[in-house]
Amino acid sequence: MWYKKSIAKLVAEAEQSGEGTLKRTLSSTGLVALGVGAIIGAGLFSLTGIAAGENAGPAVMLSFIVAAVGCAFAGLCYAEFASMIPVAGSAYTYSYATMGEFMAWIIGWDLVLEYALAAATVAASWSQYFNQLLAIFGWQLPPELLYGPWEGGMVNLPAIIIVCLLSLLLMRGTQESSFVNNILVILKVGVVLLFIALGWQFINPANHTPFIPVNEGEELLKQGKIGMFDFFKEGYFGHYGISGVLRAAGVVFFAFIGFDAVSTAAQEAKNPKKGMPIGIIGSLIICTILYVLFSYVMTGLEHYSAFKGDAKPVATAFAKTGYHFLNTAMIVTIIAGYTSVILVMLLGQSRVFYTMSKDGLLPKIFSDLSKRQTPWKTNLIFMIFVSIFAGFVPVSDLGHMVSIGTLFAFTLVCIGVIVLRKKNPLAERPFKTPLVPLIPILGVLVCVLMMASLPIESWERLAIWMAVGVIIYFAYGKKHSVLKKEIEAEKLK
Repeated sequence: MWYKKSIAKLVAEAEQSGEGTLKRTLSSTGLVALGVGAIIGAGLFSLTGIAAGENAGPAVMLSFIVAAVGCAFAGLCYAEFASMIPVAGSAYTYSYATMGEFMAWIIGWDLVLEYALAAATVAASWSQYFNQLLAIFGWQLPPELLYGPWEGGMVNLPAIIIVCLLSLLLMRGTQESSFVNNILVILKVGVVLLFIALGWQFINPANHTPFIPVNEGEELLKQGKIGMFDFFKEGYFGHYGISGVLRAAGVVFFAFIGFDAVSTAAQEAKNPKKGMPIGIIGSLIICTILYVLFSYVMTGLEHYSAFKGDAKPVATAFAKTGYHFLNTAMIVTIIAGYTSVILVMLLGQSRVFYTMSKDGLLPKIFSDLSKRQTPWKTNLIFMIFVSIFAGFVPVSDLGHMVSIGTLFAFTLVCIGVIVLRKKNPLAERPFKTPLVPLIPILGVLVCVLMMASLPIESWERLAIWMAVGVIIYFAYGKKHSVLKKEIEAEKLK
């Protein structure tokens, strides 16, 4: 269970082509679009208002920068691995090369949970905005078809439909899926840029003053009237001031989650050694710039205090522009954003299971490819699984599980870079993470701190899911491991 895959073997697998392998169709631009498609979703439109209203005020743009730096630590580590080992599977494959088969299984099982729940959760929310769009044209779906049985309805029908349509698109081919994703990314980025351009002229400088709202506790702390213990005990931390900027960074951090999905498509990149670092780092940079500009305009249009408890902060800010058509445009943009996130999550989870199946840890059905060189059976199985979750199960409270799963993957990838630099320093690295081990260590610290801030229920659910995964590994994966069979055959020679 501690056998590791050699870098040479992984590279050899990546260089295979023809029948039985994934088709290389993604350019560097396509990979960047994949990353932007996964990152820019509801987070931009909802978390910005929450973080500004409750934590940081106009300084929420600083919070986005802090969160981006935290993500960049993990992103740089992902970029090194993705250029070295251009194989589908993301953190699963990287863990196989650095920490052995069992840890690879654990992280692969974790990634499937992350992608599946993310797709289901976003699909459930997608249906609400789709219904809002229908309302503009005078149509509406009854509540029974918008909510599952546990939420007072019968089934979330639009959520099931969008998951099925996107799964069928993925079965058709990665190139076609990438083309649709590119259109969605152009649409949502275009509207975000339009909002920034039109909203800029309506910014009221008074709304940005003070840029960092005063935290009463921080002032008392400076004056020596309270100690650090009282500062935390009395609940001053995170409510404006410098601590508010930091708390908001933790809130908006999850708006960046998704760039790791780029690395699941490494085996479908035309030039992965060059394209993967560009895709990962490039999408992070583009999204950070958009997030900062968007938050600057949003907090300039309306005073940050108006966003506190506001379910639709973007609409509140739009009202100040006079461009009412932007409300409809933003609903369309949010739908496009949600759609591209679901698409990338469904692609990511199928590629992780494909790679695990190729390694013998899962049944062969998960790595069977169609004539179009897509793992269609995996897509079909997950279409059913995710549809059931999206249509019938109240998955909104499982959002934290997506976060904890992602942060766990980030942590292992950062550790993996340090391990591989020690054990295989001479391996070819087309892209090298700078300042190792400092950058990976900072990445681990940021991720662990974020994980520690999540509710205890998230840890309990993760533990249950992992326990199920461990049982499956010892019941099936360990016995059928391709690497184990190869190593044992070598010993018998």
